[in-house]
Amino acid sequence: MNLKYVVQRIGLFFVVVWGAATLNFFLPRLAPGDPVRSRLFAMMTQGGFQQSGVEEMVKAYQAKFGLDQPLWKQYLNYLWDTVHFDFGYSLSFYPNRALDLIMRALPWTIGLLTVTTILSFAIGTILGALIAWPKSPKILEWFLAPMLTLAAIPYYLLALILVYVFAFSLKWFPLSGGYQAGTLPQWSWAFAWDVIKHSILPALSIILAAIGSWAIGIRAMMVTTSGEDYMTFAEARGLKDKTIFSRYALRNAMLPQVTALALSLGHVVSGALIVEVVFTYPGVGSLLYNAIQTADYFIIYGVVFMVILTIALATLIVDLMYPLLDPRIRV
Repeated sequence: MNLKYVVQRIGLFFVVVWGAATLNFFLPRLAPGDPVRSRLFAMMTQGGFQQSGVEEMVKAYQAKFGLDQPLWKQYLNYLWDTVHFDFGYSLSFYPNRALDLIMRALPWTIGLLTVTTILSFAIGTILGALIAWPKSPKILEWFLAPMLTLAAIPYYLLALILVYVFAFSLKWFPLSGGYQAGTLPQWSWAFAWDVIKHSILPALSIILAAIGSWAIGIRAMMVTTSGEDYMTFAEARGLKDKTIFSRYALRNAMLPQVTALALSLGHVVSGALIVEVVFTYPGVGSLLYNAIQTADYFIIYGVVFMVILTIALATLIVDLMYPLLDPRIRV
């Protein structure tokens, strides 16, 4: 592989991470209001009493979180802390640190979205490729209309439908949560089965919505590759249909799918926000939703930076893998 190409890709990776991290710092601060003052007044309102010396408390908390410093100094401190994955204390859950809260929610999101992304990719890609292959059984063409329908329905609407049918009406699955209320997380088969039962409906809503998109994407690329000269040449050589399908048609149609898969896996750490909110699933999506509601800068910084880093890293890996997947890219 060309060393100059590798260096350029790695350099671009760091530039993209720095630029996106800079936007991550400034965009939340464009929102009106003071998050510290708003949080303190909300706590007083919920407590049902008025607190004297609110301004002194606001100044003390701003100094604690570094919000009383000039913006340029906050930015430099932010960059330094971000390099060390130190996102500071949570405004809403003080004295918990933002990274600790993210790390508690991350396994739930990674477990849910990694499985659903890979399953939907595998099922949708294979099904879409077979639908587009002229020598496939004709019965597979009946799957095209359902695939188009599923691709058009947002996954959170599917989530609401699944909750109503299978959890509320039939009561086959739990309504919400990641495990039974009142249960302490532990390493046991009973707890693992409880987690699986709670994750089936969220996973099913994501898989059903994503299968259609994967199938439509690969079907379009398969139709395109079917008219290429190398396909005609392969048929003229008398190769088996299985070989032509896997090594000539599907392999050349897979490049856009691989790119989309890498970007989807990069988004895994952000969580399926609306699905997690619908099911009250204890993942990063729910944590980010609550942080946005309470203007918790430091949790937002942490979650968004991890998304930036994973997407940029996934794109870098795909860029380095492309010459191996398709030798023509080396030229």
